[in-house]
This record gives sequence, structure tokens and C-alpha cells, in this order.
Amino acid sequence: MRYMITIRVTAQPDAPPPAELMRAIATLGEEAAKAGALLDNGGLAPSAQGARIELSGGRMSVADGPFPDVDELTGYAVYQVAGKDEAIEWGSRFLALHRDLWPGWEGRADVLRIFGPEDFGTRG
Repeated sequence: MRYMITIRVTAQPDAPPPAELMRAIATLGEEAAKAGALLDNGGLAPSAQGARIELSGGRMSVADGPFPDVDELTGYAVYQVAGKDEAIEWGSRFLALHRDLWPGWEGRADVLRIFGPEDFGTRG
């Protein structure tokens, strides 16, 4: 099964992330890739550099960022794993690095299953 984990920051120190954290994140990514679990990952630019496309009432609108969301979506990872528990484990390890190596950082990881063709049956 494939899962996407998104990372949102709710609070962070004014200082940039410590080098030790960045090294630990890279090591965790290498471990996940070697295990065959990590398919893709990346950091995301602040929403101020993006746009939001919305469809409401049959009308489409586009608004430039920043978005009024309280927290900022900052990264994602896509995993191929046996199930949700394994995806949760990878996400928890990523957040634990932040807890342990960047005091004051707070955020959340959302673990979302990615549908595949098998979820929709066969077409005939």
C-alpha cells in the first residue's frame, strides 16, 4: 500500500533548523529508501510562493498565497509499506527527530492512504 505523509508546522524557533537535524533527516530518508519503503519526498516552499485554486458554486477562483491556514504545509513523503501502522512508524520517527534535535518545533504528520487501481475494481 502507498501512503503519503504530509508535515505541517504549527510553531518553530526563529533560528533555522540545526545541521544535526538535517543530517538525521537525510539518514532517515536513506534508511527508508534502502528498505524499499520511501518512493518520494520533498520540502515545500512557503504558501506565500504558491496559489490556491478553488471551485465553489460552479465558479473557479485562483488566489495567490499566503493562505490563511494557521499552520504551514512544509513537506511530504510517499511510502510503499505493508500497512498504515508502518507508515505511522516512519512519520513518527520523522517527528521524533524534530522533537529531539530542534527544541521548540511543533507540528503534525498526516498519514493518508493513496488509492490504487485495485481500490476501484476492474472495468469491463
